[in-house]
Amino acid sequence: MECFRIDESGYTGFDLLNADQRFQGAAAIAIADDDAKRLIKQHFPKLQAPELKYRSLSRRETNHPRLIGLMRDLLSDFKCVTCVCDKRFMLTLMFVDYAVEPYYYERGFDFYADGQNYAMASMLHMAGPTLLGKPQFKRLMVSFQRAMKEKTDGVLNELVAAARGTNWGQIPEVIGPLARYADPECLEAIATPELSTDVAIVVLQSLITRMEVMADGPYRVEHDQSKNLATYHELLQRFIYYNDTAQFRATEITTLSFPLKLTEVKQVDSKKSPAVQLADVMIGAAIEAGNNLAGLRSGGLDPEQLLALYADEQFIHMLPSIDFEEQRRFRQGTQNGDLIDYLAANLMGAKR
Repeated sequence: MECFRIDESGYTGFDLLNADQRFQGAAAIAIADDDAKRLIKQHFPKLQAPELKYRSLSRRETNHPRLIGLMRDLLSDFKCVTCVCDKRFMLTLMFVDYAVEPYYYERGFDFYADGQNYAMASMLHMAGPTLLGKPQFKRLMVSFQRAMKEKTDGVLNELVAAARGTNWGQIPEVIGPLARYADPECLEAIATPELSTDVAIVVLQSLITRMEVMADGPYRVEHDQSKNLATYHELLQRFIYYNDTAQFRATEITTLSFPLKLTEVKQVDSKKSPAVQLADVMIGAAIEAGNNLAGLRSGGLDPEQLLALYADEQFIHMLPSIDFEEQRRFRQGTQNGDLIDYLAANLMGAKR
């Protein structure tokens, strides 16, 4: 049975404002341990470490051509996908999903049609500090994240106060539901016990959508035994155990159908799995590229040289975009609102 190996990077749970970890992501690659071992030996014949670790290798400039060569081989010869998200943007997107969308939903507007939520979140993320006031916008996001975690009346009231403390009249269609009305539907959505700002489910859903397309038939997943991957493991098991039939168009190029072709998930020791080590290389390289392009870090591989190796379907990014027309075309006719409700009700236990 075909096996995809998965590794993650940048996971900080509910805390999407973590200053040290701006990006989160995961990579999946369908490669056998024998092939992985061969490639590691080919590109790093003098490796003495017990396992291949991207972070350690990228520190030495002499390793950069070897890492680029390894990535080229992986991306050209094996089924793989990498997903990276800007966690601060994801928090803004969740703000739109839970602190804005319920207000419009109750009034009959499909806020997810043609990616309107994504466009609004992009605008809020990029222009919010200027329009609302930089410290006020920061307070709003901190208050929202806290409210999604603690869900008490006190923190919900603090969130409303934070919204009213912004220059919300600049974008009343976004901040108005909280600032003007303290909208009960929005506050109820934020207070839903099963919902949080943890984006592991979003990252995993993106990987699964591509793995389902790439897999020729039933397939399984293996991943490292790290603490962070425990959350991914539990979510993968939920997907596996869910057997009802449903289908959703997620984007212009992807459809997610239930039940999945995914049949098994297993934790392994990465030191004994060269294939899992290569998944570490893939996600490590992508996260490093994101940090470098954002000006947060320096050093490591040339991000432009690295990203040029990917085909469009091999890289999923959840970043703000001001190309609203392109986003509208890409998400036109999608069923993201229905998919969100479906996953919340059937896999996460929450209902809108």
